[in-house]
Amino acid sequence: MPEEYRIFETTRFIRMLEAVNPPFIREAITGKLHFYLYPRLKVNPFRGPNIRKLKSSGMDMWRYRMGRWRLFYTVDAERVVSILEIEDRKDAY
Repeated sequence: MPEEYRIFETTRFIRMLEAVNPPFIREAITGKLHFYLYPRLKVNPFRGPNIRKLKSSGMDMWRYRMGRWRLFYTVDAERVVSILEIEDRKDAY
């Protein structure tokens, strides 16, 4: 069985998540991240119904869509998924 990917939350991502208001939205996002998305990314961060590779960025960046929220991440050769940002859709693009 292949080794799982590891999840790393950047400081920028943590600050952005802490700034999400109202608090019940932040708690809902956090619950979805830890109980649904992170387990899925640990298995395969490249495939899924809400996962898309971004073409316009200069690096290999991926986007996960959670309702009106967008989570951006990269995957490196050491099998680490770096969670970079979370933004409201209206601000993300």
